Amino acid sequence: MSVILKAILGVMTGVFGFYYITDVFRNRKTFSNKPWSGLLGTGFITNFFDTLGVGSFAQQTAIFKFCKLVDDRLIPGTMNVGNTIPTVFQAFIFMTVVQVDPITLVTMSTAAPLGALVGADIVSKMSRRRIQIGLGAGLLAVALVIIAGFLNLMPVGGEAIGLRGWKLAVIVGMSFIFGALQTIGVGFYAPCMAMVYALGMHPLTAFPIMMTATGMLMAAGGARFVKQNAYDKKVSFSLTIAGIIGVFLAAYVVKSLPLLILQWVILCVVLYTSGWMFLSAVRKEPESKIIIT
Repeated sequence: MSVILKAILGVMTGVFGFYYITDVFRNRKTFSNKPWSGLLGTGFITNFFDTLGVGSFAQQTAIFKFCKLVDDRLIPGTMNVGNTIPTVFQAFIFMTVVQVDPITLVTMSTAAPLGALVGADIVSKMSRRRIQIGLGAGLLAVALVIIAGFLNLMPVGGEAIGLRGWKLAVIVGMSFIFGALQTIGVGFYAPCMAMVYALGMHPLTAFPIMMTATGMLMAAGGARFVKQNAYDKKVSFSLTIAGIIGVFLAAYVVKSLPLLILQWVILCVVLYTSGWMFLSAVRKEPESKIIIT
């Protein structure tokens, strides 16, 4: 089944890539005078940390706004389009180097995009701030459980590469919900890491699952931004080129990490995302439907 999943993701990315790259080169004479060095550096650094599970959109949004690199209206499309191919590279790398139960991988990776498509209308009517506060609190609780595990106060984590029974049903259902939440800017990576770890799977298995799910979602939705001309072509192209390099370097780092360090990475990502959720909830930001990884 994982072979079929790779084929589907490959076809989706190939169609998107042809459409995207053709559009970029057709309009290359309209590129802005923004420095290539800064744009490429942003793509490399943010996708490096994205591969570690931190996510890239929050970092890129901050850089774009602070340095005034992208018009606010074009930021969602620029990030979705520019990060699609690096994210798919993440998925292929980790599906190849990390052993994951095919049923768990396929069901979770399929549930998230379905959640984004089917549940988007429902979730978009909910209060974004309440969702952010709730998810922030949930992630903080998981972080405390992980810390309790480090102190031998509560058993957590495991070596399983897949789930069955009620645990599989729970994690597939949560993947559907997290996929729907992506449409209002709530990331998939940290919640996926937390659920995988809390249900007893090996921490490394979270990487192919979350990246495959996000890759499918972005490959399916990125073409919409290209069609609507709602992205900065030079910036997106920079994110793609430098991002691929950052992904390969970070993937080597991740798969080489000892289990204990990997557990600390997950704890840091969960705490970081929890804090970001609380911070975003108290800010007065307009509601937006963008996908954050």
